Amino acid sequence: MTIHVVSLFPESVRPYLDTSIMQRAQDKGLFRYVLHNLADYSVKNTRRVDDRPYGWGAGTLITIEPLTLCLRSIEHDYGITTILLTSPRWATLSQWISHNLSESVNNYTIICWHYEWVDARIFDLFNIREISVGDYVLSSGELAALVIIDSIVRLLPWVISVESLREESFSEELYWKKEYHQYSRPEVFEWVSVPAVLISWDLKKIKDWKLNNLL
Repeated sequence: MTIHVVSLFPESVRPYLDTSIMQRAQDKGLFRYVLHNLADYSVKNTRRVDDRPYGWGAGTLITIEPLTLCLRSIEHDYGITTILLTSPRWATLSQWISHNLSESVNNYTIICWHYEWVDARIFDLFNIREISVGDYVLSSGELAALVIIDSIVRLLPWVISVESLREESFSEELYWKKEYHQYSRPEVFEWVSVPAVLISWDLKKIKDWKLNNLL
């Protein structure tokens, strides 16, 4: 899977994507990312990609021309991708959405918005799916893009073991609920003990306890 990231600050996403599980996925050849600096597509090479909105209003918008040039360049050089826009307006990211995105054969382009928003005419020119990471507003879309990428890539086959994915929060194995509490050594710390059933070696009782303690 290839994920293109369109951003005014592309270097802000690289450190995370080159670390830990994301790096392992790249090392295994399961995922790669390509960064695109939107400023490279500015009109008359000014490096500016924003302007004031018509109808007044605070702040500025990402203008239509550089964003269109960037998306068409990606399409020309890499082929058709599914375009995602980090957005507080529409569907909130869920494990179910991430599963669907990870199982798709498509490659993705994620637009990281900045300023107040983007010129809405981009939706007339391209088929764009908006995804929110929650009911709050960030300063720009890079953090949201990383959340989306991480949630997709970790679900690709062979990135994380099947056993780990099978019993984690929102998995089908746990009926799409949150995971139960877990405990490790020592068995007693200060006055707090591990639940006795978990150290009983009774596998049926342990399984029942886990299912009965889903959050």
